[in-house]
Amino acid sequence: MKLDIALDRDNGVPLTEQIVSGVTTWIRTRAAHPGAKLPSIRQFAADYAVSRFPVIEAYDRLVSLGYLDSRQGSGFYVSERQPSSNGAQGSSDPRRAEDESGHIHQQFNHPGESLKLGSGFIPEAWRDVDALGQAIRHVSRVDPAAMIDYATPLGNGVLREHLQSRVAQLGIGCDASQVLITNGASQGLDLLMRYMLKAGDTVLVEDPGYYNLNGLLKLHGVQLLGVPRTRLGPDIDALTALLKLHRPKLFFVNTVFHNPTGTTVAPQVAFRLLQLAREHDFSIVEDDIYADFQSDPTDRLATLDQLDHVIYLGGLSKTLSSSLRIGYVIAKPEIIKDLADIKMLTSIGSSRFAEAVAVAMLERGAYRKYLDRLRRRMRDALGTTVQTLEDSGWEVFENPLGGKFVWARVPHVADAARLAECGMPLGVTVAPGSYFRPYGEVTPWIRINAAHTLDPRAQAFFEAAAALPG
Repeated sequence: MKLDIALDRDNGVPLTEQIVSGVTTWIRTRAAHPGAKLPSIRQFAADYAVSRFPVIEAYDRLVSLGYLDSRQGSGFYVSERQPSSNGAQGSSDPRRAEDESGHIHQQFNHPGESLKLGSGFIPEAWRDVDALGQAIRHVSRVDPAAMIDYATPLGNGVLREHLQSRVAQLGIGCDASQVLITNGASQGLDLLMRYMLKAGDTVLVEDPGYYNLNGLLKLHGVQLLGVPRTRLGPDIDALTALLKLHRPKLFFVNTVFHNPTGTTVAPQVAFRLLQLAREHDFSIVEDDIYADFQSDPTDRLATLDQLDHVIYLGGLSKTLSSSLRIGYVIAKPEIIKDLADIKMLTSIGSSRFAEAVAVAMLERGAYRKYLDRLRRRMRDALGTTVQTLEDSGWEVFENPLGGKFVWARVPHVADAARLAECGMPLGVTVAPGSYFRPYGEVTPWIRINAAHTLDPRAQAFFEAAAALPG
């Protein structure tokens, strides 16, 4: 029997996802009775002229979700006991296990019913789920110990060599022993705070900037000073004025495709930042987490400084997989040694399995091909988003050259909280710009993730927000 489902190789949705969705719909519409046998994997692949790999993965996922039963030596059958009507989005789905605390990460980033227009996530359909699945199966076959053993303190040696090679393309010289793998870039930030700061210290952050960074610093009892982010990078005049009054230990700077403004530090600003760091004896933590979104590399602070006053931080979670949690810190050897000791004390190690999967993606060329596709899609989405916003009467802070984010406002609306309230009845969730400021100061700006703006709800929100009374 051939199932009545449609597969489209050109719509950007992985075949595995299409098969899962198609079979789920086929079952829900009662086109199949419990106990009905599905085509074998080989037959399904032949019927739809596809590889067996996405069929294998889809059938496995449907078994896990409770839609199918697998009978050894017999095949796959429609389960006698189906999941709730919410299916894969029901309460058993781990993606719905949201903390109801209202914290910004859960509120604006986790998948759910509303359109997370202000989230930091790439849509699942844009990810290379098939290649990830193949990499996971490859690691399971060739390195089963990775599924159960600890990682080494510094992390997978092959992965560190790959990362050393990647930053060398940016002009950053280092040895693989200067690369520390972390459980996402957030752990890298936390380790640096534990190592370099104590309660009561003063640090510089960008205003607006990464909300999780600000929260971590406050957790460590550190005093934050905001440096306005301009279209060219941190405001040098404002920074100079702050340095006359304060002696900060660190300045956290998001160099390329800044979160949330989408801007990139200009060369002249980068040179002056490093001059000030040397004159006033503070270090710069260069957060380059969006580096892989950039097609044509530009100089980083670490390129110009060669890790003298700069500690470089990056990761693969924003592109490859948020679940794998691969971050890294690159710094002087003595700093990396101490950070590795702190990492051992606080978490034993990062995930050996995640590191091995990342290596498989890099070595098999899957990550490079995926990045090429992702960059093109994001560039197209950014152009469309900026045009749509301006046509709807919005003002864009800067036209981003890459990355995910557009920082925008409705000119006559002074508090972005009103924009967030406007989106709620339309099924759209956005983060008021105040969430990205050091102490939650009111602002008219909001962050928009261009990858989600093709949804009709986004267009409805843009128009409704522009029509708000002044």
